[in-house]
Amino acid sequence: MVFSAKTSGSEEWKAIISAVSTLVEEATFEATVEGISFRGMDPSHVALIDISWPNSAFEKYECDSDIKFGVRIDEFSKLIKRADKNNAIEINISDDNMLLVTIGKNKKYKMRLIESDASDTPLPKIPYDVKISLPSSTFDKILGDVDVISDYLIVTASGSQAEFSGKGDSGEVKINLEKAADQLTELEVGQDGHGQYSLEYLNPIVKAVGTTVESVTCEFSTEKPLRIEFKVANIGRIHFYLAPRVES
Repeated sequence: MVFSAKTSGSEEWKAIISAVSTLVEEATFEATVEGISFRGMDPSHVALIDISWPNSAFEKYECDSDIKFGVRIDEFSKLIKRADKNNAIEINISDDNMLLVTIGKNKKYKMRLIESDASDTPLPKIPYDVKISLPSSTFDKILGDVDVISDYLIVTASGSQAEFSGKGDSGEVKINLEKAADQLTELEVGQDGHGQYSLEYLNPIVKAVGTTVESVTCEFSTEKPLRIEFKVANIGRIHFYLAPRVES
């Protein structure tokens, strides 16, 4: 078995590990000739992350057979955090089933892998009526503005306008954005849409990918799961699915 993946910096790994850690404590990555991927759900099956990291995004990538390797996210994260922004990171798997992590030129770690118990998680097959794209900094600010009032985000779209709002015991907030005013980079509305989604899940994932993301794309339909695509520099894509909030 030959497997080696090297990045020129550490930000890519930090973004991925941070994103995965918002949902699971143990993660099983899959490496193929095409690249590295991860798909997993939180224990309550409310949220799902789907990551695709193509081989072209690596400084060096070799994989001659399909392999799966499981790690404890907190342990893996501690190693990756020891890297400076410009430190190259290379991972390999040894013959005795250890993950070898080389940081820069002089740090070499060995971490024991865990048994892979991952099962295939199907992606939701949903026809989305609304597609909204906006800068990640704008989306992060919207979540913060709503969070001071509400525990959940309400998204509504019709015509050329999208509204983000929230309600709580102390009051309510509404934020209107228009494509015509260049507040949105993209807005497609096939049919008016409305959805409510928990900030308990949204805030951590947006904070996790942080400054590595320039834009986010949200897709939803009324009372259907929300899909968010994060376009992360030098990675490919991170898709995040979140079930709608059910009114009690």
